[in-house]
Order: sequence, then C-alpha cells, then structure tokens
Amino acid sequence: MAIPSRYTEELYRRYRRDGYWTDALIADYWDRNASLYPDKEAIVDSHTRLTWAQARTWIDRTALGFLKLGLKKDEVAVSQLPNSVELTLLRVACEKAGILCLPVLRTFRHSEMAHILKTSQAVAIVILKEFRGMDYPAMVREIRPGAPSLRHVVFGGEDVPPGSPSLRDMVSRPLEKEFPPDFLQKTKTPWNEFSLACSTSGTTGIPKLAEFPVCCNVYQGKVAVERLHLTPDDTVFSMSPAALGPSMVPHLGAPMGGCRIVMQEHFTAQEALEVIQREKVTVLAGVPAQLAMLSAVLASTGYDTSSLRVIRVTGSPLPYQVGKEAEEKLGAPVTQAYGAVDFGHLCDSGPEDTQETRLLTVGRLQVGNELKLVDDSGPEVPPGEVGEVCARGPGAISGYFRDPEATRATWQDGWYHMGDLGKLDSHGILMVVGRKKDMIIRGGQNIYPTEIESLLVTHPAVSAVTVVAMPDRVMGEKACAYIVPKQGRSITFAEMVDFLKGKDIAPFKLPERLEIVESLPMVADGQKIDKKLLAARIADKTKAEETS
Repeated sequence: MAIPSRYTEELYRRYRRDGYWTDALIADYWDRNASLYPDKEAIVDSHTRLTWAQARTWIDRTALGFLKLGLKKDEVAVSQLPNSVELTLLRVACEKAGILCLPVLRTFRHSEMAHILKTSQAVAIVILKEFRGMDYPAMVREIRPGAPSLRHVVFGGEDVPPGSPSLRDMVSRPLEKEFPPDFLQKTKTPWNEFSLACSTSGTTGIPKLAEFPVCCNVYQGKVAVERLHLTPDDTVFSMSPAALGPSMVPHLGAPMGGCRIVMQEHFTAQEALEVIQREKVTVLAGVPAQLAMLSAVLASTGYDTSSLRVIRVTGSPLPYQVGKEAEEKLGAPVTQAYGAVDFGHLCDSGPEDTQETRLLTVGRLQVGNELKLVDDSGPEVPPGEVGEVCARGPGAISGYFRDPEATRATWQDGWYHMGDLGKLDSHGILMVVGRKKDMIIRGGQNIYPTEIESLLVTHPAVSAVTVVAMPDRVMGEKACAYIVPKQGRSITFAEMVDFLKGKDIAPFKLPERLEIVESLPMVADGQKIDKKLLAARIADKTKAEETS
C-alpha cells in the first residue's frame, strides 16, 4: 500500500478531528461536477475541449486502460507531458485506479529521468512522440537498460507510433463495458494513502520524490477555494509547469470549486494574453517572472484582460515592483502563496488583503498550519527578529518516496525547515527576507539579497536583477549584483549605488560589484534563478582577476 512515510495515527486523529482531513478524493469532485454540470466546459488546452461529463469519461477509461495494461495497485506511472488536458486528467485517473502518478518536468533529460525511473521503480511512462524538438522516445530507449522495472511506454497526444499504447486509444474505447459498474470504486486510492508523488526541481542536485497524500491534496484544494473565493463561474488559467508540485489552484482548487481549467502547453507572454482574452480568464496562476513578461508585452499591445478577478503567484519571491506593475496593467490584485514542493503550501494572501500585505509579504498561515522562526542553534527568535522558517501542519507532505533516510533527516524534529529566513509582524503576517543559503555575511553582518533585489528592480533601467555572494579575502563575502537592463537602457555601478543610497539602506548592504548580463540563468523548473551558478561564475572571475 502507498502508506505515507511519516504520518502517524496521532496526526490522522488530530487533523480528522479538527476537520482538516476528510475521506474525500480529488476524483470525487470531478465526479460531482460531471453530475451537476455535465454539459458545462470543464477543461481546455490548445487541442482539446472537454465538458465535465466528457472529462469523467476520459478519467474512467484511462484508469481502466492502465489497469487493463496490467498495472497493479501502487505501481508507478511516470508522466512527462507539457501542461495539457492529458497531464491534468491523468493524475485523477491514477487516483481512481489506485496507481501512483509521478509527473515530471518536460525539461528533464537523461540524467534526471534515469534517476527518477530507477528510484521510483516505475512500470510505465507516458510521453509525447515529440515536443518542441525533443525526441522523448529516443531518450527512453537510451535510459531503459537502467530501468529494469519499466514495462510500458504509453503515448499522449495525437501523433502516436504505430502499435504503441496511447491515451487516445484508451479514451476512444468503451472500456467501462468490460468491467463491473463499481469496479473503480474498489480500486481508488483511500484518503489516507497517496497516489501522487512529485519530483523536486533539482536545485540541490538529483531530484527527490515528494509524497502528496490524498488528504493533504484535498486540504490544499479547500484552502485555495476559500482564500481565492473560487466558484463555478471562474475560469482558472495555469501558466507555470503543472508537473511541479500539486498546483493547488488549477489541479486541486479548481475542480473543488467547480471552475473551468485552461492549460497552456508552453508559455509565451503573447500567447498567454491571447488565452486570457479569448477564454475570459478570471483566475490567473503563474510565477513572478511570467507576470513581468505579461506586463511588458501588454504595454505594447491591446489585449483585453478585464475578465481577470485575481492573480495568484508562487514558486519564487515576488519583487514589489513586478507585482505593482502587474496590478496596474492587468487590472487585478496579485496574491501570493508560499511553500515548497518538499512541504506543500504554508501561507498565502487573498484579494481582500491590502496591497502592502499582498506584495511585500507572503501573507498569513493557512488554517491548521503552524510555523516557528529559529536561529542557527535551534531556539525560537524573539518577535520581530529574523529566523529560519520551520513549518508543520495538515498541508505538509508525508515524506520522500522510497527514501526513508531523507525523510528522517528532513523531519527529524517533526518540523520542516524551509531554508528561508523570515520575520513575523504583530498580526502574524510573514515576510520572507531571503534564502538562508543565499544570505551574504560581510564581515559578520548579514545581507539578505531579497531586500536589495526588491529595491533595485524598481530602478527605471532595470528589467531583472539578482544579488549573490562573491568571495573577499578581508570581509569573507561581499554582494555582487547581476542586472539585466531594459531594452535600450543602461545602468552603471555608480548609478546603482546612488539609487540604493537614496533608499536609505545601510552602507554595508550596498553591492560592491555590478555584472551586466543579457539574461539570468534559470534552474530546471524555469521558476527560480540559478544563483548557485552565478555565484560560481563570479567566484571564478574574481579569482582569475586576482591571479592575472
């Protein structure tokens, strides 16, 4: 059985008693909507439009199709698909079949995929024949010798190699006639087990596989419905990689709220704006970098975004200026959700919060979750001071799949250490000031890059910025700013320093080097800047300068 690694009977009792966990499944909400709104459009991508009734048929036939292939309860099916109807519904089908679904980023290649297939002991993988120039079958053939448990390669999309099993074929056949009417009721995943494992983005090395139990997913979906006031009148648009984490708004909150879902296979700002206008999107879900790109394109085009009611971003810090500009141009309040694939979501803000709360903080704890801020030696820091964010609660994952050592090491005291530094105000609102590992210690004084970045991004010549540590023989570390100028603009080191001095920050926080670049490198998930790479580059550069 897919028993959550670290959940205890005491946790089950407490969170059930307090109403955070129930026996509902995400699949139950798709079934409910198919009964309540059978002819209403449920989910859309660039190739497919399905009503709720059609979606239920898709889900049930796919679940039965995988079982007919011979997959057994708790065996693993990996899916490497872009944002799509198929990616979304496959997760629900696996929940009904009692199969473990493991969606991974479509940008993963041989190294990551070989590790994931071997670690998960996957028996099936779902891929496209080709997407954006990538030959996925060739990759699978090359890594298959190292994945002895892999028995089935199933194809999504319309272009299917002859003789290969496909989602299209499963859905086209009335497989329900070959099974008893209550068959899927007997195979579905229980509420206290998990049918979803998600790979981390690999920012610290080879990805780990986080377990997302059904009860945790339903909790997170309920929080999204309540915080964003989701209703059947809403259309939720998912722009960021839906394979990374449970995607609480499009994949969990939307079906629970009866909302229509729109998926964008590959993000470009112009296409996203076309989708918003065409589909009358009301709830936009993405990452901060996408907001910045939407604002830039919208400034020179005439797309209609008046249908937007609320914008939700997560995945990386939101620069204040990016959020403010997005609100002005897109015409809807920007809210944040804070968490991690290795935890779940901890805090969020809602559309009714003040702009200061929505753009400068990550909001309040989601009901039932707990946090504490600790120093390096373990004790909690006094109110108002900076400490590492530690979290626990009903929204937390149950550990790492097939990795008990990592689970024990990560949750050894019952709390998950987020790796972020934050401080709470008197109203219980959390402000994240930066990553603990990114903190720069200059001669014993702490510099939080997020603070500097949030100021520099407001400079009229700055398009994007990140601040990293560079080695210094005297001070140990100093701050280096990497800046991408806006098109046709420039900024000098002196202009950067003068601008920051005008913001009245402490002199020791001023970056002591400026690197102008055309773009900032991103990690595999496309949501976070690869600060580790930039820090290594500046370290090599300063070392070469010292020896020249």
